[in-house]
Amino acid sequence: MQKSSRVVIEEVQPEIDSGRFPVKRTPGEWVRVTAAIHADGHDVLAAVLKVRHEGQLHWQRIVMTSQPNDAWEGSFRVENLGFYVYTLEAWIDRFATWRHFLDIKLSAQQQGESDFLEGAELLEAAAARAAQTHVVFLRQEAAKLRQTKDSTARAQTALSQSLLDTMAAYPDPSDISVYDRQLRVCVERERARYGAWYEMFPRSTGTTTEHSATFLEAEARLGGIAAMGFDVLYLPPIHPIGKSFRKGANNSLRAKPTEPGSPWAIGSAEGGHKAVHPELGTLDDFDRFVAAARRKNLEIALDIAYQCSPDHPYVREHPGWFKHRPGGAIKYAENPPKKYEDIYPLDFECEDREALWNELRDVVLFWIGHGVTIFRVDNPHTKPYRFWEWLIGEIHTKHPDVIFLAEAFTRPHIVAELAKCGFSQSYTYFTWRNTKAELIDYFTDLAQMPIREYFRPNLFVNTPDILHAYLQTGGRPAFMIRLFLAATLGASYGVYGPPFELCVTQAIPETEDYQDSEKYQIRVWDWDQPGNIKSWIKKINAIRRAQSALQFDYPLHFLTVNNDSLLAYTRGSIAQNNLLLIVIALDPRQPQEGWVDFVPEGKSPADPYSVHDLLNDARYTWQGDRHYVRLDPQTCPAHVFSLEPAS
Repeated sequence: MQKSSRVVIEEVQPEIDSGRFPVKRTPGEWVRVTAAIHADGHDVLAAVLKVRHEGQLHWQRIVMTSQPNDAWEGSFRVENLGFYVYTLEAWIDRFATWRHFLDIKLSAQQQGESDFLEGAELLEAAAARAAQTHVVFLRQEAAKLRQTKDSTARAQTALSQSLLDTMAAYPDPSDISVYDRQLRVCVERERARYGAWYEMFPRSTGTTTEHSATFLEAEARLGGIAAMGFDVLYLPPIHPIGKSFRKGANNSLRAKPTEPGSPWAIGSAEGGHKAVHPELGTLDDFDRFVAAARRKNLEIALDIAYQCSPDHPYVREHPGWFKHRPGGAIKYAENPPKKYEDIYPLDFECEDREALWNELRDVVLFWIGHGVTIFRVDNPHTKPYRFWEWLIGEIHTKHPDVIFLAEAFTRPHIVAELAKCGFSQSYTYFTWRNTKAELIDYFTDLAQMPIREYFRPNLFVNTPDILHAYLQTGGRPAFMIRLFLAATLGASYGVYGPPFELCVTQAIPETEDYQDSEKYQIRVWDWDQPGNIKSWIKKINAIRRAQSALQFDYPLHFLTVNNDSLLAYTRGSIAQNNLLLIVIALDPRQPQEGWVDFVPEGKSPADPYSVHDLLNDARYTWQGDRHYVRLDPQTCPAHVFSLEPAS
């Protein structure tokens, strides 16, 4: 900020950690910038928001508008991937100040000759720094103020809107305060903001548990997944699996010779992170699988797990990339009391870390070369922040369309820091938020500033590691309810597919672990078994694609309902003509009824209006400020009402 200026610019939002990190948007979204801008005295101030894409040299100048109590705001729309830069300028608008007080004097008939001459001097000074197209105009108007003896004509000249607009473009540069930071916006493609994810183990898409299915067999599942309305098909690691200390069924310490091991124990004699498990096929087979998915409008997301089995080529070729115990043995992974003897963590701070980091970057680039542009990253919170900031920055320099999802079930500050470092999305604690109070508190926290500016939640309802007690005991309605909540509370959500669509409830007793988990063994699924919820998933995803309100995380507002087993909220807004009113029963066992408090914005309780339930096509006329609802989870646990003009 220039020391000579009297104008102060402060409290700029959005601004993440004093500009250290960017806010996030997707093409077509707006960035609303606010600030407190003030100066001593009673002068009129002016401010502009300066914006440019990093690939551009010239700034776009957007006039900011003043609000009460020194608040100012301006907005700009982002269109292209990459980074936008924005900052602020403000100054004392001497011409607008002169004009303001002249207007007061004219009303009181107290204007004098010197008042008009002062204005003429301001115009002549501006003409000296104006663009050639405005020089003549400004000098002519200055002459009118000096030479015209008719006060009425002088006043018309002084108070003309065209003169005010022209003068606003040429502030005195000695008066300008420039905000001392240039802030950034990271613009990623739409899928970083909105999408439905489906997780599937390719090896379990066949007809036998005796051996792994191939990518060709897995390709047969693409049609069914696409038909349910999913956008992203996420694959756990597809690499060769180590044999040393291989885990068996249900995470037993020793695998039988026929048991396939965990895909997260990456690496064997057949290769490491740049190889495909031979039982799945070849790289060419994978390329065909990716192409087939694209034809079904499915993107492939690939798991990135930076860890190795003891058999990984890195262990032999780069032993310095791992941590060692006294005596020289490489340390395996531990999360006491759990031990993971089949996994060696990498040492990101080793002496040869430059080579290690470059190799891990090249792993991502390798799979980008095979058509993958979405990566789900395993346990990023166990690796350095600065590594992720570097790696994601390196990738986005050449591939701004690549999306990274952080699988980080850890403390909130760590999850937030990973989002700041560049992760497009993150897993959340949604799985463990099941009561009305828990859901309202959690999503209210996510909606607070500034976290909503950079943290995008992906609401996975289950994972291969997490089968919550709510799903274990609630039956088919519980799966319908959790799917609905995930799909309507957030713009991005995911399911660990077959067990979820088939409503699998079997867990290892007193745990959240699936019985006979696919992590450790091959499963055969009956995709059409009775009791599945495929039609429900398809209907919800179709509504999401048709309703723009469900393609953004905000706005989200919770409503009052006089029943703790009913949750009601609105998505979208009247102003954007996409308001939805949503009610969901949280109890999977019993019908629930209650009264929802709601009056649409701009209406009084006396105004009638129509609501259209998008789930069953029913229409109702509502009036008043309280509305009765009844939901039976055995049939349909929710309402999705769109508002329509009353007939």
